[in-house]
Amino acid sequence: MTSQGDNDFEHLLEYLRRSRGFDFTGYKRTSLIRRINKRMRAVGAAGYGEYVDYLEVHPDEFARLFDAILINVTAFFRDPSAWEAIANHVVPRILGNKRSGDPIRIWSAGCASGEEAYTLAMIFAEALGVDPFRDRVKIYATDVDEDALARARHAAYGPREVANVPPDLLTRYFEEVNGRHVFHKDLRRSVIFGRHDLIQDAPISRIDLLSCRNTLMYLNTETQARILERFHFALHERGFLFVGKAETLLTYNNTFIPVDLKRRIFTKAARGNLRDRLLVMARTGSAEAANHLGGHVRIRERAFDTSPVAQIVVDFGGALTLANDRARALFSIAPTDLGRPLQDLQISYRPAELRSCIDRAYTDRRDIVLKDVEWSTGMADASYFDVHIVPLMDAGGSLLGTSVTFLDTTATRRIADEHERSTRELETAYEELGTTNEELETTNEELQSTVEELETTSEELQSTNEELETMNEELQATNEELETVNDELRQRSDEVKRANTFLESILGSLRGGVVVVDPDYLILVWNQKAENLWGLRSGEVRGRNLLSLDIGLPVTRLKPCLRTCLSGVVPYQDITLDAINRRGKAITCRVTCTPMRDGNSINGVILLMDADGETDAVPAVPLGPDGQAETPRPLAEAGASPPEPAAEAQAGPA
Repeated sequence: MTSQGDNDFEHLLEYLRRSRGFDFTGYKRTSLIRRINKRMRAVGAAGYGEYVDYLEVHPDEFARLFDAILINVTAFFRDPSAWEAIANHVVPRILGNKRSGDPIRIWSAGCASGEEAYTLAMIFAEALGVDPFRDRVKIYATDVDEDALARARHAAYGPREVANVPPDLLTRYFEEVNGRHVFHKDLRRSVIFGRHDLIQDAPISRIDLLSCRNTLMYLNTETQARILERFHFALHERGFLFVGKAETLLTYNNTFIPVDLKRRIFTKAARGNLRDRLLVMARTGSAEAANHLGGHVRIRERAFDTSPVAQIVVDFGGALTLANDRARALFSIAPTDLGRPLQDLQISYRPAELRSCIDRAYTDRRDIVLKDVEWSTGMADASYFDVHIVPLMDAGGSLLGTSVTFLDTTATRRIADEHERSTRELETAYEELGTTNEELETTNEELQSTVEELETTSEELQSTNEELETMNEELQATNEELETVNDELRQRSDEVKRANTFLESILGSLRGGVVVVDPDYLILVWNQKAENLWGLRSGEVRGRNLLSLDIGLPVTRLKPCLRTCLSGVVPYQDITLDAINRRGKAITCRVTCTPMRDGNSINGVILLMDADGETDAVPAVPLGPDGQAETPRPLAEAGASPPEPAAEAQAGPA
């Protein structure tokens, strides 16, 4: 493509971004050019400039162009084994990390026409149940294609589109309307569709499961790395990322840890320093700030992969976690070997026995170095390595894993040949030196520009610090107010305790049993004298209906008195009943019913039960004229006749 053609193509991309808000600069150029050229041939445009003119005259061409670029390929339960892993392993772990009632947030990025979002809804509804799903789960489904989102919001699919849905799920979650299958409206409310550009817009936060399948594959490496940083920021600390099989960048990315590498399921790697947070914040803004702050992260990742020194990393559980390009090529490590136990791989014992050395490094917590280890593949001369086994520990001293580095020392054995080769390379280096000096001058200018950008970033950080100081002052003032409220609450609690103690003292000091019931005859108060009288503890009767108690007192005969008191006709009612106390002794019990008033309303009845001959106190002994205690005489000797039994009081009107 000519230089003029490049300029026209860039002008076309700028026109699409300016007129329709689509930024395609992060897409892979080869596939992007191929799809745009296909539309140009369809409309007969000879060049990019002519195609821009065609778009200005025919606005409906935008929809066909975006359909060609944004390949909306999706389906229900696409790749069933991966969805089975999500349902059987990932969903239970997400629910296990949550307390009962905690919300669950899911993000389906690049959802197209919504099949994947509704697949997630069915899986979580099966795990939780329909009602808890409606209360707890929110699924955010996003895409840049408004037409695809419109189809997703209708949630209506033809028989061919739902062919992959299991029959039992199809019956439970879809309704057949006019030959199409419509997702249930109650569950549909938990799925929120919206336009979102992964390249430009800020990520959704606190996500427990992020599904972005076969979307990153259309973007270039730099854009993929920037989006992965945003995904890392979006996920909850124990969140999961689910991508398609075509996305391989995650295999070499240290922001995510493989859970099931074959099915492309990852979990978030812990990274909580200020630099990482600022990196994601900057990537939600300008591309220049994102490139500036994120450049060294990508350099570190690529430096590990492209290092000429072979290096592998084994986690504390004994699984192979990382292997750079040199190690994979040298020891025939396939991408599928990542995540497998080291003991199952040939590198665990060739060229050196690594497992025992790793155990010794863990035990001693120091580096282990093996000198001049021979490695021969049988197809070339033998090579020699110094193997460095370094235990990896976090800031707290906990073991994370082991780094094994293979330093090639073959050169020291062939120093003569290397010297001759170095002489030839030196001659070539003199010729390249002039070119290098020119490149250095250009690099110095770029560094100067970088310094200016750093100064701008420093000023922004200073402004952020000032805002944080203001927030701290507001939090301190709020804490002081909360302390004042706590003091008042403690004072009120003390007053309530004193009032309760005072009330219990009064009830315990009364001579007779005291029972308080509400308008429904449910017992509110049952003092200790009532416990002694009838043999039931307060905890056994509180909240029960007085008239349903099976005690020695005929409680059903109290109902007329209770009704009279609740009606407010008389100030009190007395009734005397024959009863049997808790000891089985026949007694005569006088019950006084008094309305319990609260202003002009009656909230219950107070019953005072006084049984003749029932008392826990020591009876008083009369004193004679000389102040000495008199010996009580029988009634016959005292000339008194025994008292007549009290007539039973008539019950009040019903």
